Amino acid sequence: MSDLRKVNIDGQEIEVDGAMTLIQACEQAGVEVPRFCYHERLSIAGNCRMCLVEVVGGPPKPAASCAMQVRDLRPGPEGQAPVVKTNSPMVKKAREGVMEFLLINHPLDCPICDQGGECDLQDQAMAYGMAGSRFKEAKRAVDDLNLGPLVGTAMTRCISCTRCVRFTTEVAGITQMGQTGRGEDAEITAYLNETLDSNLQGNIIDLCPVGALTSKPYAFTARPWELTKTESVDVMDALGSNIRVDTKGREVMRFLPRNHDGVNEEWISDKTRFVWDGLRRQRLDRPYVRENGKLRAATWPEALAKVAEAFKGAKKPAGIVGDLVPVEAAFALKQVIDGQGGVVECRTDGAKLPAGNRGAYAGTAAIEDIDTAERILLIGTNPRDEAPVLNARIRKAWIHGAEVALVGQAVDLTYGYHHMGDDRAALQKVVDMSGDDEIKDKRSLVIVGQGALQEADGAAVLAAAQSVATDTESGLLILHTAASRVGAMDVDATNEGGMDAVGAADVIYNLGADEVEISDGAFVIYQGSHGDRGAHRADVILPGAAYTEENGLFVNTEGRPQLAMRAGFAPGEAKENWAILRALSAELGATLPFDSLAQLRSTLIEAVPHLARLDEVIENEVQALDPAALGKATFRNAIKDFYLTNPIARASELMAELSAQAQARKSEQIAAE
Repeated sequence: MSDLRKVNIDGQEIEVDGAMTLIQACEQAGVEVPRFCYHERLSIAGNCRMCLVEVVGGPPKPAASCAMQVRDLRPGPEGQAPVVKTNSPMVKKAREGVMEFLLINHPLDCPICDQGGECDLQDQAMAYGMAGSRFKEAKRAVDDLNLGPLVGTAMTRCISCTRCVRFTTEVAGITQMGQTGRGEDAEITAYLNETLDSNLQGNIIDLCPVGALTSKPYAFTARPWELTKTESVDVMDALGSNIRVDTKGREVMRFLPRNHDGVNEEWISDKTRFVWDGLRRQRLDRPYVRENGKLRAATWPEALAKVAEAFKGAKKPAGIVGDLVPVEAAFALKQVIDGQGGVVECRTDGAKLPAGNRGAYAGTAAIEDIDTAERILLIGTNPRDEAPVLNARIRKAWIHGAEVALVGQAVDLTYGYHHMGDDRAALQKVVDMSGDDEIKDKRSLVIVGQGALQEADGAAVLAAAQSVATDTESGLLILHTAASRVGAMDVDATNEGGMDAVGAADVIYNLGADEVEISDGAFVIYQGSHGDRGAHRADVILPGAAYTEENGLFVNTEGRPQLAMRAGFAPGEAKENWAILRALSAELGATLPFDSLAQLRSTLIEAVPHLARLDEVIENEVQALDPAALGKATFRNAIKDFYLTNPIARASELMAELSAQAQARKSEQIAAE
C-alpha cells in the first residue's frame, strides 16, 4: 500500500508517494533540479551536491534532494505540508558554490571536446553557475584510461559523478571500473588497467555528464547541431530497441538510444550503437547478372527481365525471408511467390516455430514482465549474446531477489543462476517438477531461445516449455534472434515443408537471407543491401535498402509492432525492398495491388489487422501444442559470435576488431608463474 504524503514545492502543493526522493517529487511538480550524479536507473550516490534544495524548518543548510525521501520531511507547526524551495537565495548560492568547485580542475577543453553542444556541465554552468571563478591555482591532471576500442577517455575532465562505475557494476554486471583515492587524488580507474568486457559498455558514453567518456569511433566527425535526427528501431537483435539515427548528409554518423520503458529502457547494446560503419562498406549499389560464371553490372530492366524469365521456366519456385527484412517486404514477397505457385519460408535457421499459433511463436508475456518476475526459467538461450539489454533486465530482477534457472549451456550471464543441466533430460525434469504448488504462488516467466528450437525435436521442446508455463501459470517469452522473424510469421511467410521445401526448389528468391547455405543447381535471385554470402551465391543481384534507408514495420520478440523510419537514402541505384518486388510483379504479369507504401500497408493491415496496433504488446491466446517425446540432444546456443551475426555487422571493421578481441579473451592463457 502506498504511503501518500503532501509536500509544498515552490508554493505548489502536490501529493506523492512518501518513498519518493525530493528530486523525483520536484519532477512530478514540473520543477527542474540540476544534477550530475543522480540517474533514475542507477543507485543513489549523492556525491555531486548539484541537486541541493532548501527544506524549510529543516537544518539551516541545503539538503541533497536525490538522497532525501519525502517521508523524511517534517510537517509545519500546524500540520501543514512540509515546504521545499528550489529557487531561494540559499539554493542559488549553494548551486553556484558547487559549480565553482566542480570547475576548479575542469579543463577549458570546450572547443575541442567531443561532448561540446550536448554537455550537461556546459548547460548547467550556463543556467546555475557564476560569471567567474575565484580560483587561480593550477589545474590537476590525471592519466587517461584505455577502456578498449569503443569508449574514448579524457579523465582530466572527470567530475567523479561515478555514473560509469555504477552502470558497469549494477546494470552491465562487470567489475572493472572503480574509484580510488580521496579528495583531489580521487580518480575513476580500471582494475589493473583492464579494458571493459561487456557488450553494453557504450551506454557509459551517454551517461557521462561531461566529456570524460566519449565515443571513440564517432570522435571528431561531427557536431550535434550538424546532424539530422530520426527516430527509429534497431534490427541487430529481435528486442526492437528504440534508437535515434543521427545523419550528416547521406552518411549515418551514430546511433543513440531512445527511452522506452517497455522495451529497452534507455540502454542499447554495443552492436546496435557502433554498427554504423558497416552501413558504408560492402554495399550493393547496382543490379548484377551472372554470365559465364562471373557477375557483371546490369540495368534494372535487364535484371528484372532475367528474373521474370527464370520464374516463367520454374517448376518449383521458392522465396526465403532474411533476418533484417521489414514486414512489408516479407508480405510483398509472399504475394509474388504465391502468385507463381511457389512456397515461402522465413524460419531460415530451422527453428520449429508453429505457423498460425501466435501464442507459441511470439509468446504470451511482455518484456516488462521480467521486472516483476520472482522466478525466471531460461531454456536453450544465452540472453547476454542474444539480447544484451534484455539480459540486463533479467539481472535487475535477480538483484531484486528473483531466482533464475537455466536449462542449456552453462555460460556467464552476469548474474547467479541454478544450472539445471544442458540436455533434454534436464528439461524433462523441469517439466515433471512444474506441478509443484510452491512454484505457482510466485510470479514466474519461461524464456525460450532459438537454440532450443533448431534441432529435430524443436517442436517437442517448445511444447514442453509451453506446458511448464501453463502448469506454473507463467508467461512464455520466445527470445528470437532475427528482427524480422515475428513479423514474417505474422504474414504467414511459412510452408509445411520448412527449409526442405526450399531446398527442392529450382528457382529461389533470396530476400536478404545471408545465414543460409543454398546448394548448387537452383537459380538464385538475391535481393539485399550488402555483398555477403547471399550475393556470392546469386545468379541475379537486386540491390535493396538497409534498415536506415526505408520506412518499415518490424515486430519485436514479444510481438510489439514498431516503425523504423528512413534516415537517409540507399546508395547508387539501390531501391526500397517492397518497390523492387512491386516492379518484379509487373514484369511477371501478376501486378501486386498497390503502388505506394501507404497502399501496401492498408492491404497488409486488412490481411493482418493487429499490425495496425503500433507499439502495443498484443495479447495472444494460448493454443496448446501437441506434446511429443524429447530427443537426446544437448542444448546449443543460437549465437556463436555476438559481433558478427548479420551482413551489416560483418561489413563493419569495428565489429571485426571486437570479435577478434572477444576470441582472444576467451583463449587467453594465464601464466603459471
